[in-house]
Amino acid sequence: MPLRVLIVDDEPLARRRVAQLLAAEPDVEVVGEAEDGAAAIEAVADLQPDLLFLDVQMPEVTGLDVLAALAEAEGPVPAVVLATAYDEHALHAFDANAVDYLLKPYKADRFRAALDRARARLRERAAAPDDALRQQVEGLLASLAAERASAPPEPTPERLVARVGDRHVFVGLDEVDWLEAEGNYVRVHARGQEHLLRDTIGGLADRLPARFVRVHRSSVVNADRIRDVEPLAKGTYLIRLRSGDTVATGRAYRDAVQALLDG
Repeated sequence: MPLRVLIVDDEPLARRRVAQLLAAEPDVEVVGEAEDGAAAIEAVADLQPDLLFLDVQMPEVTGLDVLAALAEAEGPVPAVVLATAYDEHALHAFDANAVDYLLKPYKADRFRAALDRARARLRERAAAPDDALRQQVEGLLASLAAERASAPPEPTPERLVARVGDRHVFVGLDEVDWLEAEGNYVRVHARGQEHLLRDTIGGLADRLPARFVRVHRSSVVNADRIRDVEPLAKGTYLIRLRSGDTVATGRAYRDAVQALLDG
């Protein structure tokens, strides 16, 4: 059977280059393309590809957000080759977790080497099915989170500023219960009110104080506003906030939740 491949990149020229390189491979079938992370998550669920060529630096829903969604989903995880312009520290994280990557710009022979490694990995899984690919994805996310934690922090905002019509509304961080990704925006839930910010959930989470914890690829909670945490299945939890809101956690973020529980 052919190797079923999904191409994910927000740049049309980049997708075309990958498709052209794969066209020379007789055992490969390109089953689809996705131009952003949200479409990629849906395409993986619908098409069940064997292999994902995944750009990391996409706006809004990034390639790492796609990996987090794969780690949370049921069923087998496809092999992944990341296309990235990341710096040396992040590449160490890729190497440490045996995740194949292409450092942009890359040449055709480097592309074929990554493809051959993905083929070998998929053959190994066919011979002895296990959760190795899922563990690689989860290990990579944990390694990158550790890299970010050790990096010099960006300036912490004192407040969030949301635009409502012609007005700018100031929201103190102590008022914020939780944050929710919503398309090109972040929805701020604060003391019974909601405000939209033009930002990404990952970018905003990285700038906030440590008490703001990312517990899902689309959710960040203010730990000071948590009332209780209920364990669910497969390493997930239900967080109840003092506002009465509930936030479900993702399996890929269980270490962050456990750190909350450990105090």
